[in-house]
Amino acid sequence: MSDKAAKIKEMLEMQKKFIEYEHKNGVDPKDYFKPDSGHELDGYRQTYMELAMEVVDMAHEEAGSER
Repeated sequence: MSDKAAKIKEMLEMQKKFIEYEHKNGVDPKDYFKPDSGHELDGYRQTYMELAMEVVDMAHEEAGSER
């Protein structure tokens, strides 16, 4: 599996866990945007964004383009 495919797989797993959490608990905007330390969503947005940007950069590199 390529590094890009592994990152996409990780993102999909993160989405699946987020959706499961949301269905069980609902999501308070505070917990999504500024969760308390140790909260299940702590670091979610940052980690997901970093993975997404890495995938975007890889796709641009493959295409010979830039963002």
